[in-house]
Amino acid sequence: MLNRRTLLTTAALATVPLALPQAALAQGRKDAIVLGMALEPPGLDPTAGAASAIAEIVQYNVFETLTKINADGSVTPLLAESWEVSPDLRTYTFKLRRGVKFQNGEPFNAQAVKFSFDRAGSEKSTNKDKRTFANISTQVVDDHTVVLINKEIDPDLPFVLGQATSAIVEPKSADTNATKPVGTGPYKLDSWNKGSSLVLSKWDGFRNPGAAKINKVTFRFISDPAAQAAAVLAGDVDAFPRIGTRVVPQFKNNPQFQVILSGSRAKTILSINNKRKPLDDVRVRRAILMAIDRKAVIEGAVDGFGVPIGSHYVPGAAGYVDTTAVNPFNIEKAKQLLAEAGVKTPLELTMTLPPPPYARQGGEVIAAQLAKIGIVVKIQNVEWAQWLSATYGGGHDFDLSVISHVEPFDLGNYAKPDYYWGYQSKEFNALFDKIKATGNTAERNKLLGDAQRLLANDAANGFLFQPQWPTVAKKGVKGLWKDMPVFVNDLSALSWS
Repeated sequence: MLNRRTLLTTAALATVPLALPQAALAQGRKDAIVLGMALEPPGLDPTAGAASAIAEIVQYNVFETLTKINADGSVTPLLAESWEVSPDLRTYTFKLRRGVKFQNGEPFNAQAVKFSFDRAGSEKSTNKDKRTFANISTQVVDDHTVVLINKEIDPDLPFVLGQATSAIVEPKSADTNATKPVGTGPYKLDSWNKGSSLVLSKWDGFRNPGAAKINKVTFRFISDPAAQAAAVLAGDVDAFPRIGTRVVPQFKNNPQFQVILSGSRAKTILSINNKRKPLDDVRVRRAILMAIDRKAVIEGAVDGFGVPIGSHYVPGAAGYVDTTAVNPFNIEKAKQLLAEAGVKTPLELTMTLPPPPYARQGGEVIAAQLAKIGIVVKIQNVEWAQWLSATYGGGHDFDLSVISHVEPFDLGNYAKPDYYWGYQSKEFNALFDKIKATGNTAERNKLLGDAQRLLANDAANGFLFQPQWPTVAKKGVKGLWKDMPVFVNDLSALSWS
């Protein structure tokens, strides 16, 4: 589950028993609900970790942001009541909502916004969008007015400020948010039984007590798709957003359940370590891409719930161009490219795979395909924490990996010199600088197309597919998002019919 921002679907632990007290409670009450999650977050501070499972629990529920991203991708006010943008698109003036308090009783105000953004962009920050916040100067006008001055033009800033990395934190409690989160949202942490479940309860001090219909929400962490399905069928889980694709067919014609297919901005890729020989040779990377039959990968990894992509961008996003023909499936051409690069086969590589089924299943399919051009892949399955530390954050310690980057605007990761896949291109950096500085929509979309083509031609990674996320829920659950522009579970929207 790794933007501007990417981020990563996140981290699974072992399958857990099907029966929990909270689950039984949910079955008999309409003020409680049990949600399934494939991956457990490593902590609960969305401003300090890259795992998207953090946002799936706390975003808009415990923590809030100045703006809110809705299911259709639109952006509306949340902690900000309104905002104005200067003609040069660099200065944003936000009017803040009054009468808002943090869950520890401290007031929400412009000083809290400044603290949050200064902290996110500071030298010691571990925020995955640190670069974005480092370019923003935050000025307090009064308690309810704050001005953001951006060094760069960023037409997407209101969207960015609605993401989990932009959560407004309370200064006194900020350092302990990973285990004791304190926000302004309608829910607070009740308990966390690591490896099994987490419970949020409705916060009585929320400014709008009637906003949330559900009093208690239990998240159950179940990584195995068969166990996910069993928990839903047994009634121990009421709704399972982003359930394993393999189990969806058994629910489609069952009148007790609803199946929702959500569009996404996620990019599932074969990450390639551009710093490691012979993967630093574009001919070798292109050979790998041409050995991959994307349609077969989509069937094997996600049971057909995906759309092929040829770059780090997806259909439906502004400026999208179809680059799937740049590195088409062509076994003979792939062999030729390896020979031109002077690679003697068999070439042995290691593929490090995190727990999600799409990664494990997709990795097996890709390994079999690469074997046809003389690349012998040793598969190394790791747990999520191990993937985050050794692959994503381990100094380029991997050959290949399979991962979904789920954040909408994350092309900028290719301009980061120390990002985990090690891609470096002066041409791309210059192009991305132009994208950031261009306010004209048509011109910006053209530049975005150029960036997609450049990444495809450089074979910066193995671009596989745009996932479609299935949600299975009991018929009576209402308010589940139909589309998924960001990874969240908007608990205030949920209710029972």
